[in-house]
Amino acid sequence: YWCNERLNWYIEHGIPAEMVMLRPHDADELSHYSTGTSDVEFKFPWGFDELEGIAKRTDFDLKAHAAASGEKLDYFDPQSNERYVPYVIEPAAGATRAMAAFLLAAYDEDEVNGESRTVLRLHPRLAPYKVAVLPLSKKDTLTPLAHEVRKLLADRYMVDYDETQNIGKRYRRQDEIGTPLAVTVDFESLDDNAVTVRDRDTMEQVRVPIEELLATVSGKLGF
Repeated sequence: YWCNERLNWYIEHGIPAEMVMLRPHDADELSHYSTGTSDVEFKFPWGFDELEGIAKRTDFDLKAHAAASGEKLDYFDPQSNERYVPYVIEPAAGATRAMAAFLLAAYDEDEVNGESRTVLRLHPRLAPYKVAVLPLSKKDTLTPLAHEVRKLLADRYMVDYDETQNIGKRYRRQDEIGTPLAVTVDFESLDDNAVTVRDRDTMEQVRVPIEELLATVSGKLGF
């Protein structure tokens, strides 16, 4: 159960299934306390290597603590009228290795209108910013509405606000840091009270009324 749960956790958060696998340890690899260990391995640039270990430590830990402390650490099951020392399953994941794996899996380069684009296809839950708000201009007529949109989204999500350089370059900057969605506030927004939502991966753009923006963003992000 735990081996499958841990493997699927990486896949559910954006690592392609073909880049991770489970490798059971051979008998001569097992630690003295383990009767079964499997590694989740990731396909790093140098090949498959350990990302996380899941060890069946049996009752070694609690019996060792009980012996050293003199305290009983067993459990009484009133239904079966039995006492036993619980087993421990130890999933041991490293934050640094996991971060490296997610970044390596997410990094991509493609071509848009004849120009190279670098994009970090992070799962929305892992992206540092979930949404970017990009006013088309820094003019005073536009920025108050843009900040209202930012505040609306910031109540729920981490939001970046960028008003420097042209809109194309700002899109590219957000693509590079993995921001899933970008919301553009333009001069039409002053009249129709709507904004344009751009998807990082498909680059599809849809016009959305501001009153529906939070629900639209939530639907696209999945939370």
